[in-house]
Amino acid sequence: MQSAKQKLSDLASTAKKKMVICRAKAEEKAEKARAQTKEEKKIAHERRKAREAEAKLDMHVAKEAHAEEKLMDKQSHYHVSQSHVPHHTPVTTPQPVVGHGYGHNHPAAYPPTAYPPTAYPTAYPPEHHHHHPYGNI
Repeated sequence: MQSAKQKLSDLASTAKKKMVICRAKAEEKAEKARAQTKEEKKIAHERRKAREAEAKLDMHVAKEAHAEEKLMDKQSHYHVSQSHVPHHTPVTTPQPVVGHGYGHNHPAAYPPTAYPPTAYPTAYPPEHHHHHPYGNI
């Protein structure tokens, strides 16, 4: 679908270029008819060539924009289809895997600045009974 859209856009740009060139040629004829000297006729001719060059440049810039739009659309579909993430789903960074409670994590699981605190509780209050999920270790 995007290729068809690009082709139609390119076709429209080419048609616009041809229209501008046709108008420039008509204006050149009119200017040459009004011109009284060779220099004025040469100026009219050069003005037409400049208008044609500008129309061609505009066409190429438009074609470049169409190709870039197609590429961006294609890349956005590629990334979505590869990851299977809808556009409305926020992307989150993965969290490090950690164990249960202090002292049960391997030091390599933490970056150097994120170690658990070194002061651990030595005793629990009498009303709190700590039950470890794997039994008393």
